[in-house]
Amino acid sequence: MSNRQSLPNNVIDLLADLVRINSVNPNYEGGVPELELADYVDNYFNAQGIETWRQEVYPNRPNVIARIPGRDPTRRIVFEAHLDTVSVAGMTIEPWTPEIRDGKMYGRGACDTKGGMAAMMQAVASLVADGITPSVDVLFAATIDEEYSYRGVVAMCDSLEPGPVDRHILEQELAPRHPLQAEAAIIAEPTLLQPVIASKGLVRWKIETIGKAAHSAKPHLGVNAIEHMAAIIAAIRQDTLALSEKTHPLLGPATCNIGVIRGGVQVNFVPDRCEIEIDRRLLPGEARDEVLEHYQTLVDSVSAQHSGMNAIMHPPMLSDRPLETDANAPAVQTMVGVLSEMGLETTLIGVPFCSDASKFGALGIPSMILGPGSIDQAHAAVEFIECDQVIRASEIYRKFMIQFH
Repeated sequence: MSNRQSLPNNVIDLLADLVRINSVNPNYEGGVPELELADYVDNYFNAQGIETWRQEVYPNRPNVIARIPGRDPTRRIVFEAHLDTVSVAGMTIEPWTPEIRDGKMYGRGACDTKGGMAAMMQAVASLVADGITPSVDVLFAATIDEEYSYRGVVAMCDSLEPGPVDRHILEQELAPRHPLQAEAAIIAEPTLLQPVIASKGLVRWKIETIGKAAHSAKPHLGVNAIEHMAAIIAAIRQDTLALSEKTHPLLGPATCNIGVIRGGVQVNFVPDRCEIEIDRRLLPGEARDEVLEHYQTLVDSVSAQHSGMNAIMHPPMLSDRPLETDANAPAVQTMVGVLSEMGLETTLIGVPFCSDASKFGALGIPSMILGPGSIDQAHAAVEFIECDQVIRASEIYRKFMIQFH
């Protein structure tokens, strides 16, 4: 879309435009850099005279940030949605051909999270079109890489400066030099328009056992890495039972899942290697390093009980902090007021999935997740979103922008 082309007539037309653009994360099959979708977002705002700038997180993978000046330029609120989607592998509908049936729009990303993105973009544009100046600056950010490793939002939290992001910053979990400051952050993920103030964190890592290969006819000459891993798995399973003893009022208990196991070469070999991949969901108050230290102690204990066991805990592949926002924060209470005014659900809830919200929360920014659609449709073979929810989401975001002081 160039600046000379007409803008979408409404938020549903805007959503259809977004769905038409392939933005599968380049780390997945069929993925591409998010540049085409970023260009669309940039042009959409430029066509309406709204200031934008880009952060080049990776080549052809920029964050796009739009700004509406407020009456108090020293304060700001942030609305954020991610540009990328998951793979289209396994989909049973056309991913890039948005189709509306029975009040639902179908297509990859319609629910996660282009529906929320369209609603935020429309809300920002409507303020400018109506000549409304909010009390504080309003930023909208379309960020890259949420579906893989959150590098876009980390770059934004590090700094709002345009241009390339220092590579060394992206190697750190979250070590900002000039961190983002804001009074509130609203993140567009599918929550059925319910306000989310808590979410679980995560840490994912591998454990590897190393044995000794031998012919299966003489297994005593080898060391079976799979058998040793079985002992570790049994210990982790027993340890996981204890997680249910401590729960969070909005999130329930922490969880631990062994999702991948690899080992052996063929049936007549004693396997010399085996590895598992673990997904541990964290509650607010749990620190990643302390959790990993706990599992290292567990592995060491199992190893001490099995002669010849060599077990290695590898560094985390991915980690994310939990989110917990004070229910009495002004931003939360403003959102509750908006939802009440619209006759919508105001109960504050928690969700088990991770999102970009925790990165804003880690900076002390009161952060909420709220968007149209159900998480059950995200990443699905048949992805869709209720059009009415997208329209309502845009109204929610607009009212929040106007009412927050």
